[in-house]
Amino acid sequence: MDLSAEAFARVTGSGRTGFFARWDWRGAIRALMAAVAIAFAAPGAAAAQQTYLLVVAGLSGEPAFATRFHEWGSTLVRAAEERHSVPASNIYYFAERPERDPELIDGPARRENIEAAIREIAERAGPGDAVFIVLIGHGSYDGRESMFNLTGADMSAEDWAAQLDLLAEQRVAFVNAASASGDFIRVLSKPGRAIATATRDGRQNNATIFPQYFVTAFSEDVADSDRDGRISLLEAYEYARREVARDFQSTGRLQTEHASLDDNGDGTGTHEPDPQSGDGAFARGIYLGGTGRVAAEDASPELQALFGERQRLENELNTLRASRATMQPDAYDAELERLLIELARVSQSIRELEEAAP
Repeated sequence: MDLSAEAFARVTGSGRTGFFARWDWRGAIRALMAAVAIAFAAPGAAAAQQTYLLVVAGLSGEPAFATRFHEWGSTLVRAAEERHSVPASNIYYFAERPERDPELIDGPARRENIEAAIREIAERAGPGDAVFIVLIGHGSYDGRESMFNLTGADMSAEDWAAQLDLLAEQRVAFVNAASASGDFIRVLSKPGRAIATATRDGRQNNATIFPQYFVTAFSEDVADSDRDGRISLLEAYEYARREVARDFQSTGRLQTEHASLDDNGDGTGTHEPDPQSGDGAFARGIYLGGTGRVAAEDASPELQALFGERQRLENELNTLRASRATMQPDAYDAELERLLIELARVSQSIRELEEAAP
């Protein structure tokens, strides 16, 4: 592998100081994979779309929450890597107490670490790559500003908005599963983003159980409603929303949290999204890694090509649905029909090859 000293310094971050210079094996894996990608990339070749995941388990306040947040965050990280084929090099995990699992957790849930991770993702991710950001913990709302509680300085919705602006070329799924999270939708909403919150507004400030079921959607075989072997943000959101309601009903408690999702950029969340008429179309097409029933690294070149084609068509379909209000009805219907037919054809080819795979 012929890699110049300049390229090696760029991808490994040699010479940097502070937190990222102290990363252990996870940081080394990121550097190695980036170096290999640069060294072996064919000139002009299009890179395969990737998924990046940032999980933040924030300030707990008491031991019971500390245990719960650690369990949810760690379960999601392991599921992303082991079940959904997200490379370890693309996963960033910060928590209140990194010493609980130093091989899994990259560092403390501090603002400077989160901002450094997002900058690194922005540098590494290509146009159209998916970036999942999941916040687990407590939030607060004072009537004017919403916050997510961290070790050290908290981050407001406006602080997070500035970070998401670094990911303008990526498809972003931002999930604030904390209490008092609902107002994040108003602040973060933009086209090309799906924003999900555990509550409908900042006034629902009790500790949430939404993250428990959101994590379960990815860690167990419970949420794949279309049976395509992948879990979309919409599938995970819908599963968690339903299970939260069932949990409160089963114990006779008044429901104190009502999740919301916005993915059409209008700044208004929907509790029960309808992809055909409002929120949900973009979230339906963004996945936490995974290419289907056959893992990408085990797929044949033919199947790999079909995965890429399916992703391209799904992206076009989401873009079309987001543009519906600006198009003539006949033009919209014609383009929708074309994309759906092509998507059905590609999906059928994928199923046939997957079923034939040993």
